[in-house]
Amino acid sequence: MSKVDLSIYDNSWYKPGPKLKRVSWYIVNTLVFDTYFSLGSGFKRAVLRFFGAKIGKGVIIKPKVNIKYPWNLEVDNHSWIGEGVWIDCLDKVIIGKNACISQGALLLSGNHDYKKVSFDLIIDKIVIEDGVWIGAKSIVTLGVTCKSHAVLATASVASKDLESYGVYSGNPAIKVRERSIEK
Repeated sequence: MSKVDLSIYDNSWYKPGPKLKRVSWYIVNTLVFDTYFSLGSGFKRAVLRFFGAKIGKGVIIKPKVNIKYPWNLEVDNHSWIGEGVWIDCLDKVIIGKNACISQGALLLSGNHDYKKVSFDLIIDKIVIEDGVWIGAKSIVTLGVTCKSHAVLATASVASKDLESYGVYSGNPAIKVRERSIEK
């Protein structure tokens, strides 16, 4: 049986952007986003757009948000990104309209291939469609699409697609009921 050998790990194929851009972003992310000092969502939206993110109108961004490579991020109108959210944009992360990413949630578009001796980096996009609610301390993993108005309950892990209007809970998340929205 083979064993993992991290000495042969090589992700040189992965090109997340020019080094100066990445270093600049790390500094700005620390000063503007990953801090309790609130500069307001309007300013944060403008900074994200400057770094290449596609950010819609009325997007709310709370304190202590950590975003890696915002040039891979798209957030549509009137979505919320809660306090302490980590959006790991190694690949595209697309968030639709009126979606809520609650405090402490983690969106992971990258991971490692545990089946490979070299523990290779793997990436794939995440899609959070319109009206989706990702509960506090929940995790969405690479390659997952959370379809329209799905709910991922608090502290759950979505490692497979979530159906529209489904409410999911657990690790791994399983569908527990249908979501009904009253007027």
